[in-house]
Amino acid sequence: MEKFTKLTGVAAPLPVINIDTDMIIPKDYLKTIKRTGLGKGLFSEARYKDDGSENPDFVLNKPAYRNAKILVAGDNFGCGSSREHAPWALLDFGIRCVISTSFADIFYNNCFKNGILPIVVSQEDLDKLMDDAERGSNAILSVDLEAQEITGPDGGSIHFDIDPGRRHIMLEGLDDIASTMKSDAAISTFENNNRAARPWL
Repeated sequence: MEKFTKLTGVAAPLPVINIDTDMIIPKDYLKTIKRTGLGKGLFSEARYKDDGSENPDFVLNKPAYRNAKILVAGDNFGCGSSREHAPWALLDFGIRCVISTSFADIFYNNCFKNGILPIVVSQEDLDKLMDDAERGSNAILSVDLEAQEITGPDGGSIHFDIDPGRRHIMLEGLDDIASTMKSDAAISTFENNNRAARPWL
C-alpha cells in the first residue's frame, strides 16, 4: 500500500449528505474482485446520462475537478452496504482523501485498509473547506498527515484528529498483513513458547 504523508491537490466539493456506497459505486460494478478499473464507475449514476454521455453538471466532470485528489463531502459519507468496492473506486479515480463531518464505520475502516485517508472535521471547518473547494482549479488543499493539518489555498490551516495507530499505518503504508508482519518476531516467540508449555496441543 502506498504511504500517505502529505497530499497536495485539487479538492472537489460534494455538499450532499448521506452519500451511500451504492451512489459511490453502483451494484452493476460489483462483479469484479479486481481493485483496478472501477474509477469509471465512480458515482456513475450521477456522472453519466442514460445514453452514456457525461453529465456536465456533475462536479467530477467539470474541467477543474477531473483530476481531483481530495473530496470534500457532506455528513455521513459512505453509509449503506459494506462494499469494499467503494474505496477501490475512489482510489482508482485518483481520490486519496475524503473530508467530512462523519463517516459510516465500515466505509471508514475500509478506507484505511486501502490507502485512503478519511478525515473528520467539525461542521464549521467543513464549511470553510467546502468554500475552498468551490474555487475550481484554484481549489488546492494540502493534507499533511504527520502534522495533522489541512492547509487551504489562502494559507489558513485546520487541525484534525486521528487515531495514532491508524495514523502510523497510513504513514508507513501498511495493510493488515504488512501490519501483522511487523510483529513477526513477537508472534514466533509466542508460538515457540506456547508449543513448549503445551506440547499436547
